[in-house]
Amino acid sequence: MSKTKKIIITLLSIVGVILVFVAAISVKMYTDVEKSVDKTFAKVERKDTRDVNLKKKQPFSMLLMGIDTGELGRIEQGRSDSMMVGTVNPNQKQTTIVSIPRDTYTEIVGRGTMDKINHAYAFGGVSMSMDTVQKLLDIPIDHYISINMKGLEELVDAVGGVEVNNTLQFNYDGNNFPEGTLELDGKRALAYTRMRYDDPNGDYGRQERQRKVITAIGKKLASVSTASKYQTILKSMEDNVRTDLTFDQIKTIVLDYSPAFDNVVDEQMKGEGVMRDGVSYQDIPTAELDRIQTILKKQLEIDK
Repeated sequence: MSKTKKIIITLLSIVGVILVFVAAISVKMYTDVEKSVDKTFAKVERKDTRDVNLKKKQPFSMLLMGIDTGELGRIEQGRSDSMMVGTVNPNQKQTTIVSIPRDTYTEIVGRGTMDKINHAYAFGGVSMSMDTVQKLLDIPIDHYISINMKGLEELVDAVGGVEVNNTLQFNYDGNNFPEGTLELDGKRALAYTRMRYDDPNGDYGRQERQRKVITAIGKKLASVSTASKYQTILKSMEDNVRTDLTFDQIKTIVLDYSPAFDNVVDEQMKGEGVMRDGVSYQDIPTAELDRIQTILKKQLEIDK
């Protein structure tokens, strides 16, 4: 199974914790999961939306966000630390995930200004983030999942720590991360996913480390030994995850859209670094933006 495929399954697990327990779930455990997922539900008010019938297996899109809470001395509290757009098409049996550079220079919908795309969350929360990404990519954004990055720390501790293969030696916030296999608790895992300035690949390298930690969490969630910790995991989810997907919708996606998860394509939208008034941004070339838009529109089966 590819790294990206594990990431998709993991993100759904974080929201519903359904893939871990559904095969042999007790009545109490099922009820606990349903109650916890209900607590993560947070409806978002938007004007420019469409209706997607999941029961009819219509393709849908989803904005995935890691929300910066200002941990580790960071002052950019309340901004989206990472952003990805996923399109799921059970008819084409494919899921596509596009990673968006957090410094992408674009219009912030609802403010009428140009800024870094990750500032949309600070200015207007989930709705402004969804509207901004929707305009940038010229596709409908149907749903969202967000996780408080501090919650990533709590979730790692809830599953008993994670193991990752590190390919870049670096120091960050008093932590040393040598090359090789690393055992990370929650605090070190959060630090591991946040360093970018000393990475030769910049934000792209940081995104790769985030994927590694999320994949490692997925392995722990899927292990039998973790089942005994499910209440701690559910509590972490309740406190840190938000989505506009209901429990029934998540069940439908997991059960009816599974063919799409057998073929997951990972795309990175790549920009060019520029400086404006002493601030660094990523400009997305027209050809690159067109390429990403074409891929996503094909997945959603909508006209160009």
